[in-house]
Amino acid sequence: MRVRPRLWIVPVLTVLVAVAAALPAFSRPGSGPAHRAGATAPAKAGDARQPVARDVVLAVHGGAGTALRGETTDPRKEKAYREGLADALKAGRRVLRGGGDSVAAVEAAVRVLEDNELFNAGRGAVFTEDAGHELDASIMRGSDLAAGAVAGVRSVRNPVSAARLVMEKTKHVMLAGEGADDFAARNGLPTVTQDYYWTQRRWDELVKAKESTKGPKAEKTTKGGKGTGAAAEEITGTVGAVAVDRGGDLAAATSTGGMTNKMAGRVGDSPVVGAGTYAKNGTVAASATGHGEVFIRGAATAALSHLIEFGGRDVASAAYEVVVGRLPRLGGTGGVIALDHEGTFAAPHSSEGMVYGYLTEDGDIVTRLFPDESSSDG
Repeated sequence: MRVRPRLWIVPVLTVLVAVAAALPAFSRPGSGPAHRAGATAPAKAGDARQPVARDVVLAVHGGAGTALRGETTDPRKEKAYREGLADALKAGRRVLRGGGDSVAAVEAAVRVLEDNELFNAGRGAVFTEDAGHELDASIMRGSDLAAGAVAGVRSVRNPVSAARLVMEKTKHVMLAGEGADDFAARNGLPTVTQDYYWTQRRWDELVKAKESTKGPKAEKTTKGGKGTGAAAEEITGTVGAVAVDRGGDLAAATSTGGMTNKMAGRVGDSPVVGAGTYAKNGTVAASATGHGEVFIRGAATAALSHLIEFGGRDVASAAYEVVVGRLPRLGGTGGVIALDHEGTFAAPHSSEGMVYGYLTEDGDIVTRLFPDESSSDG
């Protein structure tokens, strides 16, 4: 019997090889056409796969957004932001140089940011829909995964310190509302009335956010600390810090006033361990800023740690994968500061910009405000 030449095998094999080559692109998180269409890449996004710097002992962030630009930002405003970040880094530096641990360093740094009305935490907190202030914060220790958090507090001057008290003086991880306020006061933390948080800037943002919700073309208030329209013209969101001390122990802390015109009682990612804050020796200390609901749904900072621990990823590629590769597909943007025990520091963001700064082992302080300098090109 005559055997036919099997010429059909060649084109079939060609197709199979092409399909096999394409499969990884669709199976890898954060790749493929769907990801490219849904994500907003940061400035020089390709650089964000690499560390920003090495030999870093402390880093802080002051929120993510698009407002600050080198060509349009008033020099006085630029100076105020840079000094605010530098003051926080100096506070943490004093702790570390004095022999303090990483937990004390991140608390000290965040307290400075909470006391600065430029940032949406503590003194500069945004308004809720009922013109009040409800603040959230968390802190985590990498050596034993101890953590503490407060949510919806209304009278604590420095929520990050209340979070540390929860971690160290209770068997719980999070306290909320009036109970958290009372606990902080009983333990000697300074308390304030609601008018302490009032600033004209935040009030104007609330008014603009409410105006934008009126009429047939009303827009919803955006998540992650930003209002809509004119109210979104400022860097807002969250503050945070990460540190590694002489013993190699990691710590992270995050604090926020939430988002402008948020529902009373809303809690974002900042006090949620594994979403807005995470620290584990051997993997990473991370603090996030952005669309809080998305960071919760994506378990952002825990996912970052897991990619390092179980996926063998380095801190920069893991942070980029979570913030740029995954979270935008859930419908939100933002950024993260991430530090490992060797001092490798990453700061990827899917928002156009992110305000942050870092301190090196040699004592050098670097601050980055504008999109063209906040990419991870070192």
